Amino acid sequence: MWCYRGGSISTEPRINDRIRVPEVRLVGPSGEQVGIVPLAKALELAQEYDLDLVEVAASARPPVCKLMDYGKFKYESAMKAREARKNQAHTVIKEMKLRPKIDPHDYDTKKGHVVRFLKQGDKVKITIMFRGREQSRPELGYRLLQRLATDVEDLGFVESSPKQDGRNMIMVLGPHKKKTEAMAEAREAQAARKAEAKANPGRSQNAADEDIPEGEIPEGEVSEDETAEAETTEVTEAPAEASTEA
Repeated sequence: MWCYRGGSISTEPRINDRIRVPEVRLVGPSGEQVGIVPLAKALELAQEYDLDLVEVAASARPPVCKLMDYGKFKYESAMKAREARKNQAHTVIKEMKLRPKIDPHDYDTKKGHVVRFLKQGDKVKITIMFRGREQSRPELGYRLLQRLATDVEDLGFVESSPKQDGRNMIMVLGPHKKKTEAMAEAREAQAARKAEAKANPGRSQNAADEDIPEGEIPEGEVSEDETAEAETTEVTEAPAEASTEA
């Protein structure tokens, strides 16, 4: 009686002595077609070239095998996969919450966060929260959302127009800049900073901080107040939210 004992199924191709067929369609180390040869002959050629015989198309009849350095092939494949993950753009939605009668200073602060999010290539969900009698004045929230959209129109556009959702009014802003472009620019800026630091090793961190106006937060950093209010998560192929309470 057959019994499956579990365990992972290997996805590695069969190589050398693990290949169990009488003959194979052989491809040479430079990609040239050798033709259909007995397995013993293919293994003999692999030894002559000091390479591995790798089964690259097991479902073909006969299976297709190639002469290659399998260790080098695995390393290059791993590096390509790592580079692909590095350049992968995560779908992230940030959320910014405001009150319809927000203080001008608070508005400027939250607008600055929206600007930073859009520069990073992220979408921003703007939520206007109504409380009490404010619910009878939805035009206040609508005008505030229009004002914010106008203030950041150079960086983003209205992807989802303002709409009422219970006690809240919601609008979604999309960035003009793609996430991959923002990531590339961030890497270039980081490389430039590293090059500058290497060229000027005597410059202290205090001197570098003098370039940042007092009261402003360097791009990519979060203030203590914002850290207490905001949470950010990133997931692949699924939106996540970063919320900043008003």
